[in-house]
Amino acid sequence: MSARRSVFADPRAVRRALEILRNSENGSADPAAKELAEAALAEVWGRIRNQPDSYVLTSVEFAVFNFYRETYRYDAVAQAAIQRFWDSYQGSSGSVDGP
Repeated sequence: MSARRSVFADPRAVRRALEILRNSENGSADPAAKELAEAALAEVWGRIRNQPDSYVLTSVEFAVFNFYRETYRYDAVAQAAIQRFWDSYQGSSGSVDGP
């Protein structure tokens, strides 16, 4: 039995999927992009749940989480993960995907 490959193995594909969804009228114009973005969200949320007090998001994981931010708006674990990302972020704000 082989291990499942992380959707984050190709971060450019994840970023492209988010861009496609951001540019669509209802956020679901491309089923493949939606499927990839939702798989990325599930994967990153699993990582956060496994390390709720210490996991630090990468910039692409943050971009995914930010795209789905309404889902976790009132979740304390999610908000702590977002805060840890910003506390450790070293790049320019232009390199993090916003809304």
